[in-house]
Amino acid sequence: MEAVLAELEAALGHGFSRPELLICALTHRSLVNQQMQDGAEGAASATDNERLEFLGDAVLGLVVGEALFLSHPEWQEGELTRVRAQLVSRQHMAKVAAAISLGDHLRLSRGEDRSGLRRKSTVLSNTMEAVIGALFLDGGLEPVRAFARQYVMGDTVAELAEQLKSGAALGNYKSALQERLQAERAGAPVYKVKSESGPDHRKRFLVEVRLKTADGEPGKPLARGSGSTKKHAEQDAARRALARLMNEGEAEADEEEHETA
Repeated sequence: MEAVLAELEAALGHGFSRPELLICALTHRSLVNQQMQDGAEGAASATDNERLEFLGDAVLGLVVGEALFLSHPEWQEGELTRVRAQLVSRQHMAKVAAAISLGDHLRLSRGEDRSGLRRKSTVLSNTMEAVIGALFLDGGLEPVRAFARQYVMGDTVAELAEQLKSGAALGNYKSALQERLQAERAGAPVYKVKSESGPDHRKRFLVEVRLKTADGEPGKPLARGSGSTKKHAEQDAARRALARLMNEGEAEADEEEHETA
């Protein structure tokens, strides 16, 4: 256990003076239930990570909000709120957890481990928040700030800032694509699942977005996207379609400028 914790502590950039906090943050409720059913020693006093998850969620919101407030004085409340929401979202925190291989350190029941639970985004994001709660209790705000700067903020803030400039609805590419097409009177986007692959616990969906014309017929394909759910695949397809339309728009603008020069 000490070797496993040391590996995770290195990724977190913090050595725990109270390692039991980190152990608790990694403990899923399924393991506590299993230990109680098995009558394991100390099971009655064992705790899962849900209380730490609650605390970590609050601390994460504070640290990210503080960082955005200080680093982007030009942003108003609405912009700060939208960017923070993306950074602390379940989807993004699951990516943060994956970046430090947090799933490898989860403490699960035997059954849930076999089911592939340690790879599910919801469990990963919840555990990441619990670990942040443990970081705060053990070392205060500074280790949380350092971790957030490296993994939660990173290059993502710059990417979100670019989206703000482009007018995209942060994280909701489907809405942004629909708004753009409506503004251009080009039609409406329609989404269709083209294929599904992988086992039930690790499904992958391939979705195509097409332009629905005024006569109601699906028009030309705009882009394809993939994801672990239909919703994620649709968002990915919309994101790719938006990028394509923006590139085409820039190319047309460059051509017009060249013709008038």
